[in-house]
Amino acid sequence: MSTYQPVISVKGLTQRYGSGRIIYRDLSFDVPKGRILGLLGKNGTGKTTTINILMGYLRPQSGSCEIFGESVTAMKPETRSRIALLIEGHIQYSFMTIEQIERFYSRFYPKWNKAAYYELMNKMHVSAGQHISTMSCGQRSQVALGLILAQNADLLVLDDFSLGLDPGYRRLFVEYLQEYAVAEDKTVFMTSHIIQDLERLIDDCIILDYGKILTHCSVDSLLRDFKCFTLSLPEGAVTPDLTKCESIVNPSVVGRTLELFTFGSRDSVAAALAERGLATESLTRRQMSLEDAFIGLTGKY
Repeated sequence: MSTYQPVISVKGLTQRYGSGRIIYRDLSFDVPKGRILGLLGKNGTGKTTTINILMGYLRPQSGSCEIFGESVTAMKPETRSRIALLIEGHIQYSFMTIEQIERFYSRFYPKWNKAAYYELMNKMHVSAGQHISTMSCGQRSQVALGLILAQNADLLVLDDFSLGLDPGYRRLFVEYLQEYAVAEDKTVFMTSHIIQDLERLIDDCIILDYGKILTHCSVDSLLRDFKCFTLSLPEGAVTPDLTKCESIVNPSVVGRTLELFTFGSRDSVAAALAERGLATESLTRRQMSLEDAFIGLTGKY
């Protein structure tokens, strides 16, 4: 008999803004132990709302959310101590030094891992006596991230971790977090507006649209199974309406090139186009990044 229990389990979650617009309806997903999952969606699709519900800051209007098998609305203190949270904003005690803030935080966490914090600080080439107030925004963000890692929690919840980080610091943290999570068998649930960073980091992704999940799968399977095709259109050609074709997602025309996305095969796309009077000899599959796939699923606007 299987004893599998996901670290995070969300079942039938429905949330609204007051009594008005639905953020999402019947949202359900699991996060297995030891995986790094990215929650992706455009602004206003409910990413931060989901984190607030998981952390118990916001009560779900319907549905259930569990972490480590306990309801998030009635979690034991010892269970909550297994979760490290970084919320958007990276709040710091800027009057402290690198060393002082580490010593201050260490008193609150019995499993504190001092080495994880200082390893990241060393990668930034900052000294223990440097005041946080003298650091750049990106460096301060890394201090906050280092303090999160040092908590040695079993689950890390990071809301828009890349806020304020320049490309170099983002790459530094992505590489460090990936190495840390794998070596320490940590589970990570995260959001970010910089999707190209997540492609290097996450194992799985959930892509939210307004009100629903568009896909929940591994990044590898998404980039394998979700495809982008382009087709050169002859001058003066009238593009048929493809929006009602179930196998085709977000078709658009740029100049004389038709671009479309699909989970189907090339043959199925070619057949759908041929039925609508388009020659398909130039139909070509284009390789995609995770950001390309995200835009393909959610649309540009």
